[in-house]
Amino acid sequence: MSEGAPTYDLGKLHGGLRLPAEKQASTSRPILIAPVPAQLVLPLVQHVGQAAEPVVGIGERVLRGQLVADTHGSLGAPVHASSSGRVAAVEPWPVARRHGQTAPCIVIECDGLDQAIDTTEILVDYRELDPVSLRQKILQGGIVGLGGAVFPTAQKLMQAATLPLEYLILNGVECEPYISCDDMLMREYAADVVGGAQVLMHALELPKCLVVVESDKPAAIAALAHALGDIQDPRVTLKQVPTIYPSGGEDQLVQLVTNREVPSGGLPSDVGCVVQNVGTAAAVQNWIARGEPLISRVTTVTGDGVASPLNVLVRLGTTVAEIVALAGGYTERAQQLVIGGPMTGKSVTTDLVPVVKATNCVLVLSELPAVGDERPCIRCGECAEVCPVQLLPQQIYWHARADNERKLREFGLTDCIECGCCDLVCPSHIPLTADFRRAKARMRELADEKARARRARERFEHRNQRLQDERDKRDSELAARKDAARNAGPDAIAEILDRARHRGESDKDEDS
Repeated sequence: MSEGAPTYDLGKLHGGLRLPAEKQASTSRPILIAPVPAQLVLPLVQHVGQAAEPVVGIGERVLRGQLVADTHGSLGAPVHASSSGRVAAVEPWPVARRHGQTAPCIVIECDGLDQAIDTTEILVDYRELDPVSLRQKILQGGIVGLGGAVFPTAQKLMQAATLPLEYLILNGVECEPYISCDDMLMREYAADVVGGAQVLMHALELPKCLVVVESDKPAAIAALAHALGDIQDPRVTLKQVPTIYPSGGEDQLVQLVTNREVPSGGLPSDVGCVVQNVGTAAAVQNWIARGEPLISRVTTVTGDGVASPLNVLVRLGTTVAEIVALAGGYTERAQQLVIGGPMTGKSVTTDLVPVVKATNCVLVLSELPAVGDERPCIRCGECAEVCPVQLLPQQIYWHARADNERKLREFGLTDCIECGCCDLVCPSHIPLTADFRRAKARMRELADEKARARRARERFEHRNQRLQDERDKRDSELAARKDAARNAGPDAIAEILDRARHRGESDKDEDS
């Protein structure tokens, strides 16, 4: 076997589907580097966790890579300016959410100079840092998981570091149709991917790294094998897996390449694994080696509704309208705009939404997917056959309709990864994933209501206890005074009567 050649020994993945790739058009030419836009729109929430807080004011000039919003909670990631210019506003702006909400954003009017911050004090040899310091350094880069979950990378590393670990798994399994940004990243920036792997291994003190790629990406596999040959690091192994959707899910990938099953409600770190997207690894390398925080990413622009599908390296904060224009613009048949892939993406009603850290794909469809009329469930069991989490979607469906929270938890709704496989195979055209998503939201609402009720009960009980403590204290003081009076001698009693008489005379004087 040649240096860096992929290995094939695999575990088994339950369910899943073989879907048409639809990626040839967007991978037919190199990644296009997008020009600096006239305006950048940077949402304060581009991660799991609390919104970042602006640290710049309106009218202030900022440089590329400068911190413009920071977080102080346990979860969150800083936001940095993607180019130089002036802060024009901090205001609500349309963002890619399921119901078209707006979110607070920092709007920067770019000056076209693209001046960067001084990285002299930022650059550091990661090998000279201890793992704790390196994880803290990664936190400052604003890096999140670029596979879609956008969980802050540093916090993920910090959590995992508390457990015994064996593998770092770099996820290059891009199994959802149309999306090809990771494929092109691995082809053209393979050295950054494997360099990021070494940084992450040092941050976790891990002895092994598996770089996992699907078998339908021969160009990416060849580029990674060449990069691994250059670094000559025996700890890093390239592993090839079959192309089955959704084998790129964290838990599914862990089971596929290590034959370890992540427990229900657990994390890959519970079975000794940490999973990071290949784009995340490249972003870590870019930050550590070049001092550039996460201010850009590779995004796929594709679908029958754009003229020339491509992959583009785009500044975060650039609007979708601008990168669609780089793909030749819309065709006359464009009907639907989706941020993400056809299985897990979010449909949006405006192309003014900005590209953010989570934007792996902009999909423009020339025709809406054919969906038949919903009919009653015939209990065929096809949904259970394809479920990669081995749930019983049919049972969950009935309990979701009945709003039975106890049964939904019992049948594992919270483990559903919303991959959409059950939707595709359902002969009754039941929108199972949408039902499950609503049921999850309802469960969160109920959990919030229970938490509020618990806090209210605790406040009530605390108040009652405080009042009871005050009553007990008064009763105790009164009993003590009575005991003192009973035990007092004649002189003490005379003194008490004398004080009482003086108080009475003083009261008469005040009345007169």
